[in-house]
Amino acid sequence: MLNILQQILLELGLGEDFAATGARTGVSILVALAALIAHRLARGPVLRTIDSLIRRTNTDWDDALIERRVLHRLAHLVPGLVIYRLAPLALVGHARLQEIADTGVQIYLVLTSMLVIDALMSTTVDIYRSTKTSREISIKGLIQFLKVILYFLCGVFVVSVLLGKSPFYLLSGLTALTAVLLLIFRDAILGLVAGIQLSVNRMVARGDWIEMPKYGADGDVLDVTLTTVKVQNWDKTITTIPTYSLISESFKNWRGMQDSGGRRIKRSVHIDISTVKFLDEQMIERFGKIQYITDHIEHKKQELAEYNELNQVDLSHLANGRRMTNVGTFRAYVEAYLKNHPQISQEMTFLVRQLAPTPKGLPIEIYVFCKDKVWANYEAIQGDIFDHILAIIPIFDLQAFQEPAGKDFRGLNPAD
Repeated sequence: MLNILQQILLELGLGEDFAATGARTGVSILVALAALIAHRLARGPVLRTIDSLIRRTNTDWDDALIERRVLHRLAHLVPGLVIYRLAPLALVGHARLQEIADTGVQIYLVLTSMLVIDALMSTTVDIYRSTKTSREISIKGLIQFLKVILYFLCGVFVVSVLLGKSPFYLLSGLTALTAVLLLIFRDAILGLVAGIQLSVNRMVARGDWIEMPKYGADGDVLDVTLTTVKVQNWDKTITTIPTYSLISESFKNWRGMQDSGGRRIKRSVHIDISTVKFLDEQMIERFGKIQYITDHIEHKKQELAEYNELNQVDLSHLANGRRMTNVGTFRAYVEAYLKNHPQISQEMTFLVRQLAPTPKGLPIEIYVFCKDKVWANYEAIQGDIFDHILAIIPIFDLQAFQEPAGKDFRGLNPAD
């Protein structure tokens, strides 16, 4: 093409040098126009047609190609390839210019290819995150590590193009700098190792609720990346934790609770020990009218009567034989009340137990599981339960223990 155009200019009466320069300039302009037209076609009709076809499909994974602009970046390869193929036609006889042009085009193609592969990797992460497996095993850290390697190799290729050396020549020379490279990529390597361990052992995943007091983290995991784990705390602040810290240090993951059939309620009511006593006939009759424990009272009366009769117990003294107590009856009521509560799981651990007495009274601990695991609902249900329990305590002639306050001391007579 260059020779034909140069011949035409010579036939027009132009000088040989001017004809050669004009021909080279003309061919360069034609190459640039060809690259521009190819780029416009790739970014225009071709890209719009492919985009339209993708959006008409029923699958979702191909939409990620559009969102991550993979096809847009591929279109940028077209002008580079056109120039790479046609530039020698315009630079015949100018080895130095051709070498510079080839170097520039090769660097452009390497960088553009890197951006395309980068977008494809991000697309892979997006597609994977739409699967159920992504909640258990995260691949974002691995993809980020592969991107680091991609950028490193791209840098090696660019330097090799500039120096005119083989990339393998440069890579072999880098073996002597292994220690330096390990130091530079220390966080990335530790993050990759930690990410693999976290994923393989299923220690933490996106959406888990974790607690790590050392870093002030208490909330949902937003993302697990190569070097950091982002946690959105319940006050909506964001805490960033080094990924490797989740391997080297301890943390609490609430996933087990979320995957189970309920959320634990573990709280105690402290009873004033001085109010604990045996039931008399009047109290037995009064408590027997409480529907939740009517059957319990009748069964207990029969059981104790049979025992005392069998053992010929002298019931004239309260210390003899077996008798019902108000605290034991109260505990039976709480158990019956919770067994009839629609939001308390009957399949999971269910305990209403008496703990060892303390200076603050006799603890009656409720250890059950709430079916509703949503935080706000769970707190509301727990609050309603203990509202009822605290209000019912005086009916059993018991008192909840409460340390004296200032007004209690004001009522004392100093003379006493």
